[in-house]
Amino acid sequence: MKSLGSCMMAACMAGMLCLASEALSQAPASPPKGQVAVSSVAVTATVEKIDQKTREVTLKADDGQEFSFVAGDGVQNLAQVKKGDRVTATYTEAIAYEVKRGGATGTETMAAAAAAPLGAKPAGVVAQATTVTVKVTAIDSKVPSVTFEGPAGNTRTIKVKDPAKLQGVNVGDTVDISYVEAVGIKVEKAPKS
Repeated sequence: MKSLGSCMMAACMAGMLCLASEALSQAPASPPKGQVAVSSVAVTATVEKIDQKTREVTLKADDGQEFSFVAGDGVQNLAQVKKGDRVTATYTEAIAYEVKRGGATGTETMAAAAAAPLGAKPAGVVAQATTVTVKVTAIDSKVPSVTFEGPAGNTRTIKVKDPAKLQGVNVGDTVDISYVEAVGIKVEKAPKS
C-alpha cells in the first residue's frame, strides 16, 4: 500500500494541477501569475489495546501519551487492527493563487473521500478544495497593497510582501484563490521485533 501521506500530497497537487490546467485553457496568451504553498503534518501512534466487541481502541503516541476512543461504524476494517499496529494520521493543506485578466467573481467547493477496500488494514482520506475568485478593485504600489472585491460584494485590502508580485497586475483582473485540505489515516502492521 502506498504511503497515505504521499497519496494525500498527490491528491492536493492533483487538485492544484486541475485548477491550473483549467485556468491555462481559459488564459490569454501571456502566462498566468501565481504561487502554490503546501504544508503537511503527520502524527504516529501504536495500538496499545483493542476490544473488537466494544470497538474501544487505545493508542500510545511516541511521546508516551495514551488516547482512547470508540471506533464508529464507519471504520469498516477494524477487525484487521491488532495490538502493536502503527496508526498514522496526516493533515495536509495547500493554498494557491493565480491572477487572470478579467473574469467574474465566484466560489466553488469540491470534496472527495476514499477508504481502504474491505479486508485490508484501515485507511482513508478526506479532502476538500475551495476556490474563491475575487476582483482587483485597487492597487497601491506605495504601501504596497491590493484591494479585492469578493463574490458577495465584500471588499478587503491586504498588504503585499513582495512588491514585484504586483508587476503586470491591473485593476479589473481576477484572482483565483484555492485552498485544499486533506486528512488521512492509515494503519500498518506492527514492526517485526
